[in-house]
Amino acid sequence: MSELSVHTPESLRSRSEAVAASLPSLMVDAQHLAATVLLGVHGRKRAGTGDEFWQYRPAEAGDSYRAIDWRRSARSDGHFLRQTEWQAAQSVMLGVDDAASMTFTGHKSRPSKLRRAQTLAMALAVIAVRGGERVGLTHLAEPPRGGQAQLMRMATALMDGVDRPEYGEPKPQVMPAGARAVFFSDFLGEPAAIETVLGRAADRGVKGALVQILDPDEEAFPFDGRTLFESMSGAIRFETLKAKSLREEYLARLAARKDALRAMTRRTGWRFHVHHTDAPAEPTLLWLYQALERQG
Repeated sequence: MSELSVHTPESLRSRSEAVAASLPSLMVDAQHLAATVLLGVHGRKRAGTGDEFWQYRPAEAGDSYRAIDWRRSARSDGHFLRQTEWQAAQSVMLGVDDAASMTFTGHKSRPSKLRRAQTLAMALAVIAVRGGERVGLTHLAEPPRGGQAQLMRMATALMDGVDRPEYGEPKPQVMPAGARAVFFSDFLGEPAAIETVLGRAADRGVKGALVQILDPDEEAFPFDGRTLFESMSGAIRFETLKAKSLREEYLARLAARKDALRAMTRRTGWRFHVHHTDAPAEPTLLWLYQALERQG
C-alpha cells in the first residue's frame, strides 16, 4: 500500500522559509544577468505596426471586461477578445523542468542545472517585462501578466518545487495562441512528450526554443574503473567495474538525443540550443533574446 504525502503546518512553514531564503538570491542573479545582456542590446525592432487583426481568443482569468468583443461573444456561449498581431506576440511563456535530474551538479563550483535554468528563465522574464510584454510559467493555470509583481510571483513559484519525478517533461497548462515559449530542461526523459507539446504549440501558432541544460560531466563522461551510478532520487542504481567501456555508447546516445531534439524543432519552427553549467549564462540569454525577437 502506497504512503500518502502529508504536509503539516511545520513542513509547510519550513518550505516557505526555504523559498523566502533563496528568492532574493535568484532575483539578484536574474536582474544582474538581464542588465548585462541589455547593455549590449539596442531598441526593440518589430516589423509592421502590429495593429492588424490576428484572431479571436477565449477570454481568460485576468482579462478586462472592456477588452471583450461583445459582438463576437454574442454568437457563442463564451466571451471572446479581438486580438491584434502585436497583442498576440506580447506573451512569453516559460517552462522550467524541476525534476530530480535537474538538481545534479558535477562539482560544487558549478550551479545545478535547475538553478541555471531558473536564473535564465527569470532573466528572460525581466527583459520581457521591461519591453512591455506579459510573461508566465507554462505549468501554472494562470494567464501571462506584466509588471514587477508578476516577476515575484514567478520566482516564488519556481522555487517551490515539491514531489519531483526522476525526469521531467513539459506539461503546459497555458499557451496563448501566437505567443512565444521557452522550455529549459536537460531533456533526458521521454522524448515523445516533447514532440507532442511542440506539435500542439505549432498548431496554436506558438513558436519558441528548447534550451537543453547539461553539466559538463554529462557531456564528457569522465568516469573510469569501478563506478556506482545513482540517480538524484536514488531510485536508479547501476554499478560497473569498467565505466570507461560505457563512454562511447553513452556519448552516442546523448548525440542521438540532441539530433532528435533538433529535428523536432526544425519541423515545428522552433529553435534548439545547448547550454553547459560551467559556461557563462550571458551568451545563452543573448541567443534567446535574439531568437525570440526574430520569431516575434
